[in-house]
Amino acid sequence: MGLKHPSLAWGRRLAVALGTLLVMSATSTASATASSTEVFGEDGSRELVAQARGFCPSDLGAVLDAIANQPQFAGAQWGIVVEPTADATPFYARNATTPLIPASTMKLLTSAAALQIVAQRDPQQVGQLKPWLDRVNRESNNDAADALLRHIGGQQAVQQALVPLGVNPDSYWQVDGSGLSRQNRVQPAALVTLLKAMYTHENAALFYYSMPLAGVNGTLRNRFRGTPLAAQVRAKTGTLQGVRALSGYVSNADYGMVAFSITINQPGQSGPTMLQAIDQMVLRISQVRRCS
Repeated sequence: MGLKHPSLAWGRRLAVALGTLLVMSATSTASATASSTEVFGEDGSRELVAQARGFCPSDLGAVLDAIANQPQFAGAQWGIVVEPTADATPFYARNATTPLIPASTMKLLTSAAALQIVAQRDPQQVGQLKPWLDRVNRESNNDAADALLRHIGGQQAVQQALVPLGVNPDSYWQVDGSGLSRQNRVQPAALVTLLKAMYTHENAALFYYSMPLAGVNGTLRNRFRGTPLAAQVRAKTGTLQGVRALSGYVSNADYGMVAFSITINQPGQSGPTMLQAIDQMVLRISQVRRCS
């Protein structure tokens, strides 16, 4: 199911030097060695982001840290995990096992468990979940997600269904199916474990295509539009006051599909500020290149 892309080779030294450009102001002028790309905030506003020409996996941590460690995020809790779907070695992990408020990315656990449980009950009924999953993940409908949780038997049923996918029940605390409760907690590593397992699952297509497509539909329709990531990201958004999250898949020219989970919990921070940082991170993940 992974996408194939032509290989791109870019200089490591140039890319690392350009990593700091990500923290430039949206009105800054990009240098001759970088291009400017637009990232769309949740309100549809455009932000110019300096786009470097690729770098090695070993440099990704420094590049993402440069974004997360900006002064406006002092006191923020970031949880970030990035792993290629075909490789067990993480590109980057920050607070991977720290339980954070996930907002609507909790819906990924609910929908994956539903596919597991319905397939066990009656495999012929799995296809009928498609419109339900689309409402839950693509449109982030809270009522539909909570109803789905009740339909499959509640939180204990979710825990039992996700264990075969490698998701430890101790890695999350589920209060509802939607993620609307601020009492929910999920470790970023648990979400990436789930994403990787579902990418090769027998019902992978139902899960994958239920998520919004960047710049095209659902809750990502106004994000990444007009950038290299348009139609290259499938991910579940998460939004609560002081919380923004994005977990899903981004296409990478050298590594195929990369699973990622990015969550920030920062009471008092503006939504657009958090979203811009998350979108910059996803852009950088897509630019990782093989260096050996």
